Amino acid sequence: MADPRIISVDLDEGTILWRNADVEQERRIAIFDLLEGNHFAPQRAYPQGYAGPYRLSLRVEEGRLAIDISAESGERLETLVLGLARFRRPIKDYFAICDSYFQAIRQATAQQIETIDMARRGIHNEAAELLKERLEGKIDVDFATARRLFTLICVLHIRG
Repeated sequence: MADPRIISVDLDEGTILWRNADVEQERRIAIFDLLEGNHFAPQRAYPQGYAGPYRLSLRVEEGRLAIDISAESGERLETLVLGLARFRRPIKDYFAICDSYFQAIRQATAQQIETIDMARRGIHNEAAELLKERLEGKIDVDFATARRLFTLICVLHIRG
């Protein structure tokens, strides 16, 4: 019986070079929300018709995102590698707007925070659509899953 969802996500600690409390909070929330509800259905046929649930491990290698997909038992099913060139701009823009957002939380008015947050959500939404597009034909994900995965991709790109 198919169970197309993620039950575990690990980020390669060797890839994450730096993080602060704000970033760590974003990472925790993204993983929590992702595990609470997601749709993740690889399009490749796996041995014995395995169709979920899945364990993921994410890392960046040589400028590419590597997604290790494993069965619930931990058996590796495949590693999907995506070029990240098309994500460079969205990641850069997302970092910039997040910096503004975290600063605004500490010292701006509610209206200023809301304006920055709207811009942040817009960038995040566009990046999620790009991720869905890049995964097309490989993994079927819903929009909310793509948004949370993009957050985790950003965490892997923090250089301090």
